[in-house]
Amino acid sequence: MSSRKTASPFASIARNTLIVAAAFGLAAAAGLLRNIILGRQFGIGADLDAYYAAFKLPDLLFSIVAGGALATAFIPVFADFLAADDRAGAWRLASAVTNLVVLVVTALAVVAGLAAPWLVGRVIAPGFAPAAQAETAAVMRILLVSTVIFGVSAVQGSVLHSFKHFLLPALAPVVYPLGIVAGALWLGPLWGTRGLAVGAVIGALLHLAIKFPALLHYGFHWRPVLDLRTPAMRHVLWLLGPRLLDLGVFHVTLIMMTNLASRLGAGSVSALEWGWDAMQLPETLIGTAFGLVAFPTLAELAARGDLAGLRRTLSQSLRVVVALTVPAAVGLIVLGRPLLQLLYQRGAFDASSTEAVYVALRFYALGLVGHASLELVARAFFARQDTLTPLLLATASALVNIVLGLLLMGPLGFGGLALANSIAVTAEVLALTFVLRRRLTSAL
Repeated sequence: MSSRKTASPFASIARNTLIVAAAFGLAAAAGLLRNIILGRQFGIGADLDAYYAAFKLPDLLFSIVAGGALATAFIPVFADFLAADDRAGAWRLASAVTNLVVLVVTALAVVAGLAAPWLVGRVIAPGFAPAAQAETAAVMRILLVSTVIFGVSAVQGSVLHSFKHFLLPALAPVVYPLGIVAGALWLGPLWGTRGLAVGAVIGALLHLAIKFPALLHYGFHWRPVLDLRTPAMRHVLWLLGPRLLDLGVFHVTLIMMTNLASRLGAGSVSALEWGWDAMQLPETLIGTAFGLVAFPTLAELAARGDLAGLRRTLSQSLRVVVALTVPAAVGLIVLGRPLLQLLYQRGAFDASSTEAVYVALRFYALGLVGHASLELVARAFFARQDTLTPLLLATASALVNIVLGLLLMGPLGFGGLALANSIAVTAEVLALTFVLRRRLTSAL
């Protein structure tokens, strides 16, 4: 009887992780198609540097205002309305949150658009030539439109998750890259990287539109309200705080890495971006999938006070994640170059492009186990309603990342920036694991 209970939570996690990972795999395939098209038409150079640098601030705004933190804060409150069979109240809350996100993101996007030349020249890519900085600012202004659309889409995705509907939200990341592919094929030859940015806006619209059938099925109703003084909205905003800071630290670190990479010559930003994307494929399929599926179980165990069960479930999940990511990391290091050649080396993406991306990938791969494990360990803290400890250690990790980047970019170039990231995230997850183990041991 005891062994059955011990195995049950993890068995459910493993089974559901396969489903989520399958959806992530489709999204990865769409992203791979996007990269093949971009690599063939633009190669690794100044054009894609401007395109990727232009994404940094829009991504930061989206993550801070309407990214993963929003789901953490919104879903529990929305679910309370559903549990009380108050559909009208649920849709009113969804409308209020959507309206607030649109207003806040639009206001920030307008300010960022007006300040784009200064932000690019002083913060994001000071090492770019003036013409490249001007192009980056122009592309950023177009991409800021997609940020507003993604804000709406994030709220609607959280609504569907509250109704236990996961299929269409899981397919949204699959259709988004297709918009960029369309922009690259039909608008890129005319408008260059600005065509890619328009394609990203189209992809964001697809990301939102694919959710409409399910929203209508569940009786979607929109109202022009904000309800800032209602208990429900105040509770959502209160829960947002710590997670917003955590995500903000992460994206500010990415901006700083782009800042440093922009000083290392044409192609450095793009090489880091592509190396990061390649490392993120196994990290997403393994670490993120396990983290998303395990979190509700960890939270349930923590709420019941079953810390032994939480520790056991986390330990089982971590062992599987490490067992899968260690060979994946070795595979990226050993087979990374031929895989990049097979997938991308055609058109403007020549042998030097392959070598540049492989340099970044090789160093990022050293942090794959850390990145994947962090998805689980951090959620164990969240399950115990502790968002402060992960925030403090994430801030320390960001400082280590930046300092190491400054030290290593001299001898290793942009590869040093990737290595700094791997060292910092590995130290962060080791510190989190040490703290969590001590707290769980003392509480048992």
